[in-house]
Amino acid sequence: MSRTVKQPVGQKRLTNVAVVRLKKQGMRFETACYKNKVLSWRTGVEKDLDEVLQSQTVYSNVSKGVLAKSKELIAAFGTDDQTKICLEILEKGELQVAGKERESQLSNQFRDIATIVMQKTINPETKRPYTISMIERLMHEIHYAVDPGSNSKKQALEVIRKLQMQFPIKRSPMRLRVFVLPQNLPSLLEKLDSWNSDVVSKGESGSEISLVCELDPSVFRDCDALVRNLQGRLEILAVSVHEDTDTQVDQYDEHEDAQTSLSKETVDRMIQLSERIEKQPIIPKTEGEAKQSKCSTCNAVVGDSQQYRDHCKSEWHKHNLKRKTKQLPPLTAEECLVDLEIDNKKKDLEDYSF
Repeated sequence: MSRTVKQPVGQKRLTNVAVVRLKKQGMRFETACYKNKVLSWRTGVEKDLDEVLQSQTVYSNVSKGVLAKSKELIAAFGTDDQTKICLEILEKGELQVAGKERESQLSNQFRDIATIVMQKTINPETKRPYTISMIERLMHEIHYAVDPGSNSKKQALEVIRKLQMQFPIKRSPMRLRVFVLPQNLPSLLEKLDSWNSDVVSKGESGSEISLVCELDPSVFRDCDALVRNLQGRLEILAVSVHEDTDTQVDQYDEHEDAQTSLSKETVDRMIQLSERIEKQPIIPKTEGEAKQSKCSTCNAVVGDSQQYRDHCKSEWHKHNLKRKTKQLPPLTAEECLVDLEIDNKKKDLEDYSF
């Protein structure tokens, strides 16, 4: 019995490519592209077609190297111009990606959607935003599936609507400044009250009345139209307002008291250590005496090993370490106290700044 030896088909197959597929008139057409170039072409980053297409040829199956027939091209596209057909496939076709690449894209988009939701929502009880890990867990609980062909911001708004049905979450308010004439103020306040908006401040700007208010973003268009009808003007101060951006004076006072008591203890400990170091007599070292340790960071003799360990835990030593990293000379204990007080005053000003 004779055996036939099968020879491989003389077929040149394209591998390691990104395939863009378009189905039209019941037929499938594909183009072979370079990886990571299709999205750049669609977003307008890449302009050169030769940098996107591996070959300006239309295929029925790229992986097998089967070319599309001219009759099929004319029937589906009305022309057999390969370049024009490739451009249409690039614009309207579906990009074929591997399983791991698709999983990575969906994971990144899921994270982007959760980030947008976190920025646009707050907890109605605490008036503070949820963490991104909490948002992601809530999205998993409602079994939300990411649509790779849709915009992340559009999907984020959809996620917010679904989360509001099951969990305590709401859109963070917008902060606006509205300028209206005094005679139009009552109608504006009435409308703001119907929208459950909060008036933060009220003042005068020339012949106009200025209001700073916080309202739900869903009524922003209605508010803008109302202000235009009242011959006023509107300014957006903040797209999203969270509680943690506004410091309450009472809370700050409590925090300041705790910080002051802590700093006093630290200062007392530094003064005691400094006085103990100054009282130590400087005598020449003889054999049998305890070794005197010197701190090279603070450029000071600090006594025996136990005193050296205490010194390394002090704010004086820590502050000089920070100065050493910035290539600044060390300070004495008294100079360090003054420098720390100046830093505390700067922090107080930053906390009170809006």
